[in-house]
Amino acid sequence: MVYDDSLSPTVAQLQLKQVSFVTSAKGAIPGTTILGDISFEVAKGDRITLIGPSGAGKSSLLRLLNRLSEPTCGKIYLDNQEIQTIPVLQLRRQIMLVPQEPKLLGMTVREALAYPLVLQQLGKSAIAQRIQTYGERLHIPENWLERTELQLSVGQRQLVAIARALICQPQIILLDEPTSALDAGTASHVLGVLADMADQDQITVLMVNHQLDMAKLFCNRILYLQTGQLIQDTSATNMDWNLLRDSLVKAQAQAAQEWGVEEF
Repeated sequence: MVYDDSLSPTVAQLQLKQVSFVTSAKGAIPGTTILGDISFEVAKGDRITLIGPSGAGKSSLLRLLNRLSEPTCGKIYLDNQEIQTIPVLQLRRQIMLVPQEPKLLGMTVREALAYPLVLQQLGKSAIAQRIQTYGERLHIPENWLERTELQLSVGQRQLVAIARALICQPQIILLDEPTSALDAGTASHVLGVLADMADQDQITVLMVNHQLDMAKLFCNRILYLQTGQLIQDTSATNMDWNLLRDSLVKAQAQAAQEWGVEEF
């Protein structure tokens, strides 16, 4: 792995130590290694983009961080506490995942935004204020609030899902292709909001994003995964973006030959 020593955080918020993930899930060959011997540290306020071809293990890595999956071996720590010792609901309030295909589970937008705050037992006025604040910040129109999932496009559901996560004010937010269905202007605005929150509120962001132009503007750090291995960990300013793009194209071509995958 290529590692940039300047990135080693003085105080690590999140640590992965020799983490591997082997699965026998449906559709996978029993004993398939999804991630192997992954180690890195994350500092509070980091803006990290996970890059790599399809099948590299990016989404699986995000799922390990809030215990939607469990590592086969190795340890993951949040503020020096092993995450397996933190109650799952408590952990997921601190580390929130926005999946690639978010669902509102039959709720209206207002209900979906309010639901996690109701579970936290916030009062009605506090919930209404949070919805207004984050709705305005992310440019969610008022007339969306009574719409259901079926009345929203995929991109609109992505935007609502990001708002639903941010409204809970987590320490760490995990985003799996959060801008894939957004138009360029909306995507740029959303990433700008996330960057501002990372800088001002010290929220930490780990994001899978294949749109390199977007990643270049957003992140301060790149983690490049390939075939379940962490190949490169470097700052965005030190990244050779043309070389990265060429490497991704080659890796994806190889993945297409092996697995029939067409896009990264």
